Amino acid sequence: MRKTFYFIRHGQTDLNLKGIVQGRGVDSPLNETGHKQAQAFYEAFNNVPFDKIYTSTLLRTKQTVKPFLEQGIPSEELVGLDEISWGIYEGKEQDHTIITGFEEVVNSWREGNLDLSIEQGESPNQLVARQQQAISHMLQQQDEETVLVCMHGRAMRILLCHLTNVSVCLMDDFPHTNTALYVLEYNGRYFEIVDHYNVKHLENL
Repeated sequence: MRKTFYFIRHGQTDLNLKGIVQGRGVDSPLNETGHKQAQAFYEAFNNVPFDKIYTSTLLRTKQTVKPFLEQGIPSEELVGLDEISWGIYEGKEQDHTIITGFEEVVNSWREGNLDLSIEQGESPNQLVARQQQAISHMLQQQDEETVLVCMHGRAMRILLCHLTNVSVCLMDDFPHTNTALYVLEYNGRYFEIVDHYNVKHLENL
């Protein structure tokens, strides 16, 4: 069965703005800019006949797609769409120590050490396992041809890699910003990106 997936990152939060680490364990709301981004995305894509909306379990994704939910489109939360856990860094400001730690871990990921995580956090390979369960669930739904998925920045980069058979080491090659869109088509065998990093809806903000 063919399916079309619209993957977007959530809108901006105050913690995004302040450079505070938001992972799976930080459930922050959208700020004013984030709500404007969500509305701009809605205005650009409300003509798409979405059969289903999937979000992570976190508030910022549900708020981002709220205008679509208010249309009565069915929705479902999946833990597999939650952001990666940044462990002991979550909720902390990105000072020199944390920035250095991030750089070391992300550089190690790029070198192929995908079982490495921040202390008490998740590795990319652990996240991939979570995501594969979510994708499998979405693909099994027979009556959902056009799907909107709202998730998180690092998680989306990792997801785009394994859906398109790109090494997860190259996750940082996929740009993202708040409410950036990637559209992928699934033809029953593999995924293909048909709209890469679409941010046109943000031009007037």
